[in-house]
Amino acid sequence: MLKIAVIDGQGGGIGRQIVEAIRREVKWDVEVIALGTNSVATATMLKAGAHTGATGENAIAYTSQRVDYILGPMGIIVANAMNGEITPIMAVSIADSLAPKLLIPLNKCNMEIVGVDKSLSIPQIIEKTVGIIKALHNENQQYERLCDDIAKKAFHKSYTSFKLLRK
Repeated sequence: MLKIAVIDGQGGGIGRQIVEAIRREVKWDVEVIALGTNSVATATMLKAGAHTGATGENAIAYTSQRVDYILGPMGIIVANAMNGEITPIMAVSIADSLAPKLLIPLNKCNMEIVGVDKSLSIPQIIEKTVGIIKALHNENQQYERLCDDIAKKAFHKSYTSFKLLRK
């Protein structure tokens, strides 16, 4: 089962929109984990349909290392963003996670990503983000099928050779 962490703070509005889009668009087996910097953000994402939720620095630091994807506003990787709700430990834990991070480019933390299409609304950016998750999932499924086929062929070849040796 694919595990997607949605991380947000403040009132959890961006996280809510992300959770709703995932629940609406993703049709395979997925667990959406709401990780809030505060209980209001976590509750908002849970109401939107997240399967589980946790709140606070340790929950975010721990869980961000155990998921397949991390989604949230850009500020989740910036220490002291969201009016200080993102602690340095949270920011480093999220940034250091091996999970791919799909970040919504809000320039509320005094940062701006050059080259981002500013004509897109937040809901449009979130839809694109979920589309990327779907595309990456499909690529991984194709890769896994290819690996399975190679393993089956290799096993069959080895088993056939073993049978010939026993004769």
